[in-house]
Amino acid sequence: MRVTVEIDDGVAHVEMCRGSGNAIDLAMARGLLEAARECEAAGVRAVLLTGRGRSFCVGGDLKEFAALPGERLAGHLTDVTDALHGALRIFAGLDAPLVAAVQGAVAGAGLGLAMAADLGFAATDAGFTAAYTAIGYSPDAGVSWLLPRLVGPRRALDLLLTNRRVPAAEALEIGLVSRVVAPDRLREEAAGAARALARGATGAYGVTRRLVAGAFSAGLDEQLDAEACRLAGAAVSGEGREGMAAFLDGRRADFVYAATR
Repeated sequence: MRVTVEIDDGVAHVEMCRGSGNAIDLAMARGLLEAARECEAAGVRAVLLTGRGRSFCVGGDLKEFAALPGERLAGHLTDVTDALHGALRIFAGLDAPLVAAVQGAVAGAGLGLAMAADLGFAATDAGFTAAYTAIGYSPDAGVSWLLPRLVGPRRALDLLLTNRRVPAAEALEIGLVSRVVAPDRLREEAAGAARALARGATGAYGVTRRLVAGAFSAGLDEQLDAEACRLAGAAVSGEGREGMAAFLDGRRADFVYAATR
């Protein structure tokens, strides 16, 4: 099995566990798609994405690609990206926030998976590389969309064209990740964040995720209108009523209970 999913107390633990750097072959891409579908169907409140072993994900499985004759390679890559991009679309559409814990090599599509997270935790030994143009390929996994938004178009092109390795400290400085932690603390810190998010206002998280994602394509007037509309809806939701009542009562809001009302 390339990808495992365990759901515990509202948190889906999605782990890539192929070995060999968790390189993405067709089976891995389809495994991520099935994992995303399982998260969607289960209505999870947070998702934690990890990669087993020394590296989070080194990108596409170049050995698999190289073994295919030219007339089959294009179709095969389309199948891989269809599945992988399907997974990314589902994760992006969830109300549940996505947390990633990355270590070792993070390259190619692995970079896209890491950047797709709302909160990205990196071990101090993590290194980020675009890698695509080094083999004559162009980006996938949302890299061309996510990278400019996180680091700016000028720096994005630098990373995409030179393929230089970005160490964890620089990744934090330029906005590729949210936090850098010691390798032996990576899973614990990321899992703790996922559990905390799972206790939060999942509906409000979903609205916030979509507002932020749409902010780069919307004008100010459009964004202000969207904020006003979404805020009004949030205020009368079960979460909004519980949050306000808890504030007035001086207690901690129980958003998990509110979601069931």
